[in-house]
Amino acid sequence: MAIFSSTANAGPLQVAVPDEGKTMPIVREEIALVTDSRGQIAEQFRNLRNSIVALNPESAPRSVVVTSSLRGEGKSVAAVNLALALAEMPGSRILLLDANMHAPSVEEYMSMPRRQGLSELLSGRLSLDHVIRPTNVPALAVLGAGSQARNPSELLASERMKTLLSTLKRRFTYVVIDTPEASTTSDASLLGAISDGVVLVVRQNTTPRQYVEQTYNLLESLGANVLGTVLTGAQMRDTARSSR
Repeated sequence: MAIFSSTANAGPLQVAVPDEGKTMPIVREEIALVTDSRGQIAEQFRNLRNSIVALNPESAPRSVVVTSSLRGEGKSVAAVNLALALAEMPGSRILLLDANMHAPSVEEYMSMPRRQGLSELLSGRLSLDHVIRPTNVPALAVLGAGSQARNPSELLASERMKTLLSTLKRRFTYVVIDTPEASTTSDASLLGAISDGVVLVVRQNTTPRQYVEQTYNLLESLGANVLGTVLTGAQMRDTARSSR
């Protein structure tokens, strides 16, 4: 099975081939909801899903930004796993949006080739129907970051982005948005301010406490609704599988 990396997608990105993602199973080990669906990590993401859903008892569409203070804390893996956990809910339609135009990785974790996406959409070069891609998981669709933009923060701060998010919330039950780390760009803060909630990913024994506090305060000061944090890298006994 092919795993598509940045080197495999050198050169100009192509327009997505209709339905190509349906034939590409997720194979990355980090995506616990698929590779170890009964394990402890998968259950933790289901608990996170349940907490988010509990904040929204009327089941109105919601948008959730997933970010972190620093690079390498596991926010993209968390975004993919959360989207898959949400997609398990009966009758749901979930969109996983890669808004990290600096270092996109959602398509790679989904074992899909990179195609044109959000960058082209916000620049007016493609329509929405040309960039939303179905996946191997029936209830889950992906909108990739697209080609590298010279001005990603400007695109994400545009009225077109606000309009897009409103449109996506009407089409999908939940929109899960992966963003760059909040300490190096303003992108996560910009999107957090216009989304329904933010999940902050923190890696155990790696992220200095002051960075987490600074990021939390920054997001809240700009109007983001921080729903809580996700701890990655924790070593814990797997109690999800009961012995008989």
